[in-house]
Amino acid sequence: MRIVVTGGAGFIGSNFVRHVLRAHPADEVVVLDKLTYAGNLENLRDVEGDPRYSFVRGDICDPAAVDRVAAGADAIVNFAAETHVDRSISGPDDFIRTDVIGTHVLLEAVRAHGVGRFLQVSTDEVYGDVAEGASLETDPLRPSSPYSASKAGADLLVLSYRRTYDAPVVITRSSNNYGPFQYPEKIVPLFVTNALDGQPLPVYGDGRNVRDWIYVDDNCRALDLVLREAGDGEIYNVGGGNEVANLDLTRGILSELGLGDELVRHVADRPGHDRRYAVDCGKLRGLGWEPLVPFADGLARTVAWYGDHRAWWEKIKSGEWKSYYAQQYRGMTPDAPDQTGTRS
Repeated sequence: MRIVVTGGAGFIGSNFVRHVLRAHPADEVVVLDKLTYAGNLENLRDVEGDPRYSFVRGDICDPAAVDRVAAGADAIVNFAAETHVDRSISGPDDFIRTDVIGTHVLLEAVRAHGVGRFLQVSTDEVYGDVAEGASLETDPLRPSSPYSASKAGADLLVLSYRRTYDAPVVITRSSNNYGPFQYPEKIVPLFVTNALDGQPLPVYGDGRNVRDWIYVDDNCRALDLVLREAGDGEIYNVGGGNEVANLDLTRGILSELGLGDELVRHVADRPGHDRRYAVDCGKLRGLGWEPLVPFADGLARTVAWYGDHRAWWEKIKSGEWKSYYAQQYRGMTPDAPDQTGTRS
């Protein structure tokens, strides 16, 4: 199978590329990535010598770039997206462009080139707040942020192409991923790397917002299964079954590093912050999938990876990242561990 992986130089995408090359010796993987701030070719350095892997720099919003890689493809897996909720609040334009218009360009290429399968990688955030129970694939979409709204819009566009054009599409909606190669703006890599440097850990609000966590390798196995086994037009939730409050996650990271709460800083909550997400994965389990990595083991493995790969993230946490951090957490600079942060 020749698989085009858009956004394959990002966090989940690069882990998926490694999974496919490892699990399917006959497959070929072509990565299409614009290499925005979160795209990093170092994430794929270990597969550069594999003759089954190739990289093309390009934007999914560019029809010519997409057409070049879609011609002859058996499948397209779309990871390419702007994904950080905080950035979507301060600047939603890029999210609408990449997440919605980019998905449209890909779907048109699927039609034009007769691609046999299109997998849209989405998020549990499209369901919005879940006060109790867990979201089903049939639940209405109630996104709260420009990010989740852009992903919900893309999901609906994908489903419309199934209904209108009989396109061979499937969708996955996963809970929060964690693991190696995640850009340090998301809570796990940000807090781990800050703690390693003795810097403050900025916890939004009271820290009681709950997320379900899944180790990235478990998500990659689920995506691979859905790609190959799901029926056209189907949607699958992917979750680890690990509901953890942000403050408890923070303390778990600190505990792994032998630290106490002295680095915790409560900062003003972000606008529209959903209180809880949870997904029902019964449908996916019906295909024979189960998460294999317990949360405690996955967190320990993740903390250790960032500790062992300082050169990877120290290079990132400068320049654009440093400017973003200073703006997002005003009063809490990455060089001042004793400051208390506030956010306007």
